Amino acid sequence: MADAMSLSEMAVDVLTTADGREKAAKSRGYAARWFAARDAQSPIGIGQAAPPLRPARPDAPALLNPRDVPKRKPGTPQGRIALLHAVAHIELNAVDLHWDIIARFAHVKMPLGFYDDWVKAADEESKHFNLMCDCLEDAGSHYGALPAHAGMWRAAEDTADDFMGRLAVVPMVLEARGLDVTPGMIEIFRKAKDTRAIEALEIIYGEEVGHVAYGSKWFHFLCGRHEMDPKDAFHALVRKYFKGALKPPFNEEKRAEAGLPPDFYWPFTEHVTETG
Repeated sequence: MADAMSLSEMAVDVLTTADGREKAAKSRGYAARWFAARDAQSPIGIGQAAPPLRPARPDAPALLNPRDVPKRKPGTPQGRIALLHAVAHIELNAVDLHWDIIARFAHVKMPLGFYDDWVKAADEESKHFNLMCDCLEDAGSHYGALPAHAGMWRAAEDTADDFMGRLAVVPMVLEARGLDVTPGMIEIFRKAKDTRAIEALEIIYGEEVGHVAYGSKWFHFLCGRHEMDPKDAFHALVRKYFKGALKPPFNEEKRAEAGLPPDFYWPFTEHVTETG
């Protein structure tokens, strides 16, 4: 029976759903079911289920090597559509990333608050995907109309066996980058007087701070459990799993709000890591 599904089984159902809108609808429905059960003080069991190495994806968009994705010119209407499409693709991947961390590491004993945070994050990413799809449809396009970045799931595959590595790289590096670039995107749509896109991106910007904060909170929790220094552990894991340098400028205010102090990420900038 569906009502007897564990949270891990719900996560795998989302991960194995290909259509983006359907994936988002399942994600939001399961999140509502989780929180209703929590409010009733009868929490759903975490359970165990085997997540796929890669989530199901629709036939479109075509997924290209990052270097083959056409460059965007955001000053044009088509460039703004491409930007919205890219954000929609990021949000769809984020839905899967948050459900994946629940199912993939369900064997690790964690407080219920851990699941509350990532179910909430998955629910919000589903809302963000829908908002971007609505903006695309307003502009006469749709998700899948343009090619997209094939490398987005790479960090998930690389950290499939490393819980702390996943927390370090996905929310604390990749999602933190979103805090750096989203204000500039909002300004592009402000210049174009696209009120709907501005409102959608401002919602995304506000809620993404929380997702980075969840990563930092639970990373520090696990460091405490294993008696590890958080900064040293973070640096070691990012060096292991993240390819390339982090590029300033950083949104230091929002990163700090999310629990990321500058000495966590500045060592990974190009000018610091260059040799010679």
